[in-house]
Amino acid sequence: MKSIISFVIRYIPRKYLQLVSHFFLRVLAVFYKGNNVTCNVCDHAFRKFLPYGRVARENALCPHCLSLERHRLMWLFLQEKTNFFHADLKVLHIAPELCFIDRMEALPNLEYITADIESPLAKVKMDVHNIPFEDNTFDVVFCNHVLEHVDDDILACSEINRVLKPTGWGIIQSPVYDIPHTFEDKAIKDPKEREKLFGQRDHVRKYGKDYAIRLNRSGLKVNENNFIKTLDPEKIKYHALPAHEIIFFCEKGLY
Repeated sequence: MKSIISFVIRYIPRKYLQLVSHFFLRVLAVFYKGNNVTCNVCDHAFRKFLPYGRVARENALCPHCLSLERHRLMWLFLQEKTNFFHADLKVLHIAPELCFIDRMEALPNLEYITADIESPLAKVKMDVHNIPFEDNTFDVVFCNHVLEHVDDDILACSEINRVLKPTGWGIIQSPVYDIPHTFEDKAIKDPKEREKLFGQRDHVRKYGKDYAIRLNRSGLKVNENNFIKTLDPEKIKYHALPAHEIIFFCEKGLY
C-alpha cells in the first residue's frame, strides 16, 4: 500500500487525483474500520489511517474525507482558537482541500469562496499573484501548501494581505524543514533536480525556520502558533495529529 500511494502522488498530477481518488479510497475505508483512531474532520473511526507521502508516513490519510494530519490539526485549531464556526465571515480558500470544502460550504455563517489556478474543485479560477478581488474583501483567507509552488511567494502574500479586511486573519501553511534559511534557486528548472533539492518536482523553494519572517516581508503579520504543544498526548494519538506542526496564523498588516 505504501509503495502504491507513493507512486500515485508522485507521478499523477494533483488536479486529476482530486477528481477520482476519494472514490477509490472510500472502498478501502471498508477494510480499515475500527475504533483506534477518529478523524475529527468527518467523525469517522478506523483501526488506523492510510499511509501517505512520497516517503510514506504511517497512519496519515483518512480514507473517508482524505484529511491528513495537518488538516485535522487545523480543523481543531479553528474550533478551539477562532470564531470560524459562529461569526459571520467572508472566506477565501485558495487551493481548497477536499476534506474541507463541503463542510465549510455547509456552515450557515460563512460566505465561502474557493479559488485556484487549476484545481477542478475551486469555483474561481485565480492566480494567487493577482487575486481578482477588491481591497479589504475577506475576513479569513486560507492558503495551504501553495507558496512552495509559486514564482513569487512574497507577492502572493502581499495580495492576501491586500484582500484581507483590517480585522482579517488567515492560515498559511507550507512544508517547513529543519534548516535555518529558506533555499530557492529560480534557475533550477529540471523536475528531477527540483525534487532532489526542494522535496518535490513542482516545488520551487524549500522553506526553513525563517518561514514566518520571510512572509512578513509581504506586509502580513505572520505568527508561529504551537497549538499542538497545548494538546493532550492522547488526543494527538487518537486523531493522529502531527507532533511538530506549527500553525502559521496571520493577520492583516501594513498595506
